Amino acid sequence: MDLRLPRRKRLLTGAVVLALLGGAGTWAVASSAASSGAAVHQENAMLPGQGERLDTSFFTSGGTQRRPAVLLGHGFGGSKDDMRDQAEDLARQGYAVLTWSARGFGKSTGTIGLNARDGEVADVSRLVDWLAKRPEVRLDAAGDPRVGVAGASYGGAISLLAAGYDRRIDAIAPQITYWNLADSLFPDGVYKKLWAGIFFSSGARAGDPACGRFAPAVCAMYQRVAVAGKPDADARAMLDQLSPSAVADRIKVPTLIVQGQSDSLFPLGQADAMAKAITANGAPVDVDWISGGHDGGDLETGRVEGRIAAWFDRYLKGDTSAGTGPAFRVTRTGGVNSTDGRAVLRGATADRYPGLAGTSSRKVTLAGGEQTIANPAGGSPPAISSLPGIGGLSQLSSLGAGISLDFPGQSAHFDSAPLTSGIRVTGSPTVTVRVRTTADDAVLFAKLYDVAADGRQQLPAQLVTPVRVGGSPGGSSVELRLPAVDHQFAAGHRLRLVLASTDLAYASPAPAATYTVSLAAPALTLPTDPGVATAAAGLPWWTWGMPLGAAVLAALLLLTGRRRVRTPAPDPALSGVPLQITDLSKKYAKSADRYAVRDLTFRVERGQVLGLLGPNGAGKTTTLRMLMGLIRPDGGEIRVFGEAIRPGAPVLSRVGSFVEGAGFLPHLSGRANLDLYWQATGRPAQDAHFEEALEIAGLGDALRRAVRTYSQGMRQRLAIAQAMLGMPDLLILDEPTNGLDPPQIREMREVLIRYAAEGRTVIVSSHLLAEVEQSCTHLVVMDRGRLITAGPVGQITGSADTLLVGVEGELPEGVLEKVAELPGLSGAVRGDDGLLIALDGMTVPQLLVELVRLDVPVTRVGPQRRLEDAFLTLIGGNA
Repeated sequence: MDLRLPRRKRLLTGAVVLALLGGAGTWAVASSAASSGAAVHQENAMLPGQGERLDTSFFTSGGTQRRPAVLLGHGFGGSKDDMRDQAEDLARQGYAVLTWSARGFGKSTGTIGLNARDGEVADVSRLVDWLAKRPEVRLDAAGDPRVGVAGASYGGAISLLAAGYDRRIDAIAPQITYWNLADSLFPDGVYKKLWAGIFFSSGARAGDPACGRFAPAVCAMYQRVAVAGKPDADARAMLDQLSPSAVADRIKVPTLIVQGQSDSLFPLGQADAMAKAITANGAPVDVDWISGGHDGGDLETGRVEGRIAAWFDRYLKGDTSAGTGPAFRVTRTGGVNSTDGRAVLRGATADRYPGLAGTSSRKVTLAGGEQTIANPAGGSPPAISSLPGIGGLSQLSSLGAGISLDFPGQSAHFDSAPLTSGIRVTGSPTVTVRVRTTADDAVLFAKLYDVAADGRQQLPAQLVTPVRVGGSPGGSSVELRLPAVDHQFAAGHRLRLVLASTDLAYASPAPAATYTVSLAAPALTLPTDPGVATAAAGLPWWTWGMPLGAAVLAALLLLTGRRRVRTPAPDPALSGVPLQITDLSKKYAKSADRYAVRDLTFRVERGQVLGLLGPNGAGKTTTLRMLMGLIRPDGGEIRVFGEAIRPGAPVLSRVGSFVEGAGFLPHLSGRANLDLYWQATGRPAQDAHFEEALEIAGLGDALRRAVRTYSQGMRQRLAIAQAMLGMPDLLILDEPTNGLDPPQIREMREVLIRYAAEGRTVIVSSHLLAEVEQSCTHLVVMDRGRLITAGPVGQITGSADTLLVGVEGELPEGVLEKVAELPGLSGAVRGDDGLLIALDGMTVPQLLVELVRLDVPVTRVGPQRRLEDAFLTLIGGNA
C-alpha cells in the first residue's frame, strides 16, 4: 500500500515509522535543465552506513560559490524521488540540497527502527558529515556545515530529532508531524488502531507480512498492542524514548512548525506541545495551521514551500530582510468558489501564538440529564468520526459538509441553547463530565458538533477525543479536552457534546458494558483569540482574470480543438421510460483486453418486473453499478426517465436499490432501523412513505421487535422495505430471495408483483430461474458482457425457435458437439429431458433429417417451455 500523496504533496504519512539512511556505492552525475529558471545539477549516489546502503541525490545550481545546505526527508512509504521538485526549487534559490531514501524505502537497504538514535538519527548525522566535505557547502567551522532540515510527517520527525541530537543543525521546518509518538498512537491510553494498522500493513512485504521492513522489536511491539487492543507500559516507553519529546530540552534552533487541521493522526495538540517546548528553550518559533493534513484536504503546498524557503533565507543565509511570515497563521474557509466548487481559503494571522487555550474564552451552558449508553460486545457497530482521506470534506465543515455517525443507545447528547451571537473557536474546548460504570475498563469518545437551526450537524475537522476511564460504580469526574479546531459557530446554531462508546478509528473494550454519563458542570469553555485577524478578501478574480482567461481559453481551443465534456441534456422523449441503456461498454484496468460489458442495449418500461440473467462473469453486477452511478462507463449511456446517469445525478433519488443484503442494528426494532436510515438521507420525513413501503413488505407487528429476533426471511423483507422507502419509481434488487425458504420466496414474489402493479418498475438480478420465470414479466439475458436476448418471459421460454428433442438412452461420444456445429443452429445442449436446440434458419424437418443422419435416437420433438432450459440454450451451456 502506497501512502504517499502526489508529487509535491506527498506526506510522510508514516507516523509510526521513521526512516534512515544507509548504503555504499559510486557516484553518478546528471545535469537537467529546469522547466524554468537556472539549470539544476543533480548527483546520485549510494552512501555507506552501518551495514546499510543509502540512496541519495544532491542538487545544486549556478556557480561554485559555497552556500547553505538543506536536507529534505520524505514521507513514509515514499523515497527521495518524492522530494525532487522541492529540492530543485531550493537549489535554484541558492541552496545545496540533499535528499535520501530512508532505511527500508526506495533503493536503500536496512530495516525501519522508528528513528532510533543509533539508526535513522545517526544516518542523518553521517549525511551532515558528507555535506561538510562538499566544496559547494558553506561551513560554520571545520566539519560543521550551515544546514537546515525539512520534511513532512516522517521527514518532519527526523528534522526535530536531528536538531536534538546533532548541534550542527541550524534551522528546521517540520510539517504535519508528531512530538510524542506514544501520545499520537495511544492518546490517553486508547489504541488508534486504524492508523496504526494502515502504516504497519504498508510496511509489510511478501514472505513476511507480519514484520515486513520493520525491526524485530518494533514488529513485536505492534503485534502485542494490536492483539491486546490497548498499549502496555513497555510499548509506551519504547515510543516515548524514540520521540522528539525525549530531547525536548536540546532543540534550540529556529523552528517553523506547520501542522494540519484535517489530521486525526497528528492533531494540532502535537504541534502545540512542540511549540511550547522549543519556545521555552529560547529559539524562534512560528506556527502555521494549514487546511489539510493526513486525513486529506488542501496541503497548500506552494505557499508552505515558499514560507520554508523564506525561513531558511532568514536563518541559514542570514538575510534579515527575508519575510518569514507571522508568528501564528491559520487557514480558514471563506466560502466556495462558484467556478469550480472548491473551498476558498483565507489566512488569519496574529503576532503571537495563542496556544490551545486561546487568549480569552467564552462559556456556554449545556443541558441534558444523566444518560446510560451501551458499549456493544466487540465494539461493533462502531461510530464514525475521522477517516483517512476525508480531510477535503472536513475543511468544508463550516459550509455543511462532513461525515460522522453516532448510533442511538451508544451515545449521549448534551446541547446548548441557540447561540445569540457567533463564536470563533480557536483551540481546545474543555468540559467536565461524570462517568459511572461497573466495568473494569471503559473508553469514551468525546466530540463537539455544530448543529444548524434545521437540525443538520457537522463535526468540525472530523475530530474526536478518546478518554480511558477506570471502573467506578460511584462515579468519577473527568475533564475532557476536546479536539483543537479553528471553527466558526454561527448565531442561531447550537453546540452539541456527544459522548460515544465506540469509534471506528480506535480500539474500545471488547466486553459488553453500560456507562452512565452526566455533566459534572454545565459550562463548556470555548477558547477564542480576537487578535487572530482574517485577511481581507482580494478583488474578485474576474475583475482582472476574465479577459485574460477568455484569451487563453480561445487559444487552447484553437490549438487543441478539444471540447468540454458536458452532461447530456435530458431527452424529453424518454421522460416516461424508467430505463434506456444504449451501447453501454466497460473495461476494468486490470483486464484491458476484455470487456466486462460491451455494446449493451435494452429498454425497460413502466409496470415491468425485469429479470437480469446471466452466468457468473456475464457483466450483470457491473451493469447495475453503472446504473446506480457507482462507476462510470467507458462508452454508451444510461438514461433513467430521460436523465443521463452520472455519479450523484439528481434522478438517482428516484431509484431504490438493495444489493447483497443490508446492515441493521440488531438491538433496535425494524421500524427504528428504517427511521435511522431515512434520517441519514437528509430528506423530509413525509417523503419516506413509510406506511406504503411497509404494507408492501408485509412485516406487520414484527416491525416493533428487535431485528436480532428476525428470521432470515424477515430481514430480507425489511431490507426490501428499506429500498422501497420514498417509493422509488425504479427499484433494483440483487438476489432478493437469497436464503429464503419456499413460503418466504412466494411472499417475496408477491411483494415485487404488487410493487410493479402500481405503475413502478422492478429490476431483479437472480440465479433462481424458476422463481424469475414466475415473478418477472420480461427478461434480459447476458453472457460475457454482451446481450444475448431480451423480451417477455413467455416469448423467450415459448419461442418456436427453441425445441426440446427427446432422445432415448445416452448419445454416442461426440454426437452432441456435431449437432451444435450444424449450420442453421445457434446452440445445442443436453438438458434433463433431452436436447435443447435453438434454430437459426434451419427448419424442423431439416433438423430431423440431420439428427437421423447423425444417429441421434429421437423419440419426440416439440417446443420447450422451461426458462432454465431456454437459458442454458441461449448461453450455450456456459452457466
